[in-house]
Amino acid sequence: MNPQPDLSFDYSPWTFQANATAAQREAQLERQQALAGKDGITIGDAAYVSPLAMVDPDSLALGDESLIAAHAYLTGDLRIGSNCTVNAFTVVRGTVSMGDGVRIGAHTSILGFNHSMDPSQPVFRQPLTSKGIVLGDDVWIGSNAVVLDGVTVGSHAVLAAGAVVTKDVPDWAVVGGNPARFIRDRRTPRKAASGQGAAANGEGILRERLASFAGTARADAPAIIARSWQQEASGTGGFGEGRYVDRPGAAATVRAHCDAVEIADLLLRAAPPQLSRDAHVDRLASLQDPRTGLVPEYGPDGLPAAGELAFGNGAATYHVLSVGYALDLLGSGFKHPIHAVAGTGPADLAERLNALPWRKEAWESGAWVDAWGTAEYWNLARTAEGPGSTGTLEALFGWLLTRVNSAAGTWGTPSADTRLKVVNGYYRLTRGTFAQFGLPVPHPEQLIDTVLEHGADPRYFAAGRQNACNVLDVVHPLWLARKQVTHREADIKAWASTQLDHALGQWHPGQGMAFSAAPESGQQNLPGLQGTEMWLSIIWYLADLLGHSEALGYRPRGVHRPEPAFLLPTL
Repeated sequence: MNPQPDLSFDYSPWTFQANATAAQREAQLERQQALAGKDGITIGDAAYVSPLAMVDPDSLALGDESLIAAHAYLTGDLRIGSNCTVNAFTVVRGTVSMGDGVRIGAHTSILGFNHSMDPSQPVFRQPLTSKGIVLGDDVWIGSNAVVLDGVTVGSHAVLAAGAVVTKDVPDWAVVGGNPARFIRDRRTPRKAASGQGAAANGEGILRERLASFAGTARADAPAIIARSWQQEASGTGGFGEGRYVDRPGAAATVRAHCDAVEIADLLLRAAPPQLSRDAHVDRLASLQDPRTGLVPEYGPDGLPAAGELAFGNGAATYHVLSVGYALDLLGSGFKHPIHAVAGTGPADLAERLNALPWRKEAWESGAWVDAWGTAEYWNLARTAEGPGSTGTLEALFGWLLTRVNSAAGTWGTPSADTRLKVVNGYYRLTRGTFAQFGLPVPHPEQLIDTVLEHGADPRYFAAGRQNACNVLDVVHPLWLARKQVTHREADIKAWASTQLDHALGQWHPGQGMAFSAAPESGQQNLPGLQGTEMWLSIIWYLADLLGHSEALGYRPRGVHRPEPAFLLPTL
């Protein structure tokens, strides 16, 4: 018998809706109204917040039917989806985003912040840092687990009781231990996951191969970045100290600097050592043209090239992606809004989309949409300073959803002659829109059929014919669609396995990876920063399609990040 029946709802909040009296419902409503009266706090229907919980966030979005039990401690910027349960004595602090259906066991700590570790001063005097924690949908977290800052937990994952999670967890994974390690895929029967049989042995060999590859890449990363640093004598013009080139002998480019930042973050979780983090930020941010918000390429003198900048023309368009995400990885961002996009109204945007050469140049059109969506993302991320573009994102997605080829799942009609550009354009378009903003892609089964047909073309995917763009532009659409459907699962895995086997064999010790495997591709067959950055991300996506990306110990966080960068508000 419960000696304190009035506390039942506080420790078992899921019983409230079915059993609470009218007075108890009124008291709960008053508590929620008091909380929601503070700026930045919203509470959904049929939610429950125990009066014994310490809920003191900077912002909180608590979804419908979500529950916060007694003695939970919540602070920071929190987004909790619907049907989530934060059980008794759980700590959720810092920047934390949860999907729907997340269950968190008692005494768990989800810590979306950290202390700096400068040895020159005591910890208590150092500023806090926050990368944030993202939990997907349908995540089960056992009691006494700890999830540390910077971790992303995929949908349908299980974190065993007592797990200390320091690295990203893929969709459907079961992890446990300290530090948490992959145990099995939730969809795999326990007997099959125990290591019995040839298939399990093969998966074990693949995991070992992935871990070995990643270990080699981490060990080589400092040398790969250093060989692409072009030292310059002071006073020779430009930035004086030096600039990044894709590979020795190549011209310095803005993208090479961004690729160096991406590789260092991915493998070393640090800034490239040739400059301090602040110097990297200053160097990249200073390139931005304050009038257009675009970033030009270097001129012959090493300074930003002179001339008119126009969105959609030249390297400045891709720099919206590469420089923006490099600054983001460095903990900063553009100084100025992307004025070339800001203020575009729905009608103007529709006119520009209609004018793109979709039939003849599907890739060019998709690349334009990618850059536009990314520019809009950066502008949204700094709305406190910069102009907004109310309604334009909605207009973009509306235009795309009404123009998609429902038979192929693409924008443009794929044929033997056009399929390459259509599929590659699809990757660019969806990267900057549906993927970047966390929205489902239309017609995923038809898309998979189209992409797999293209992926079987020996002109682009036979051994020794691959290049990073072509493989990325197949694996990413397959990965996106597979999040929504299980259509042709075996075919997808077979393609991914073949391409992964090839990619893992293309590492050049101390130099990284070449953009192209084809010897006749000239300079593209030489290892450099661009090839290395792209193939590292490709290998992650290929491994993730096979359920083994966690063996790599890294997860893309920049241009090729698998998580949405910005979730649009929902009703």
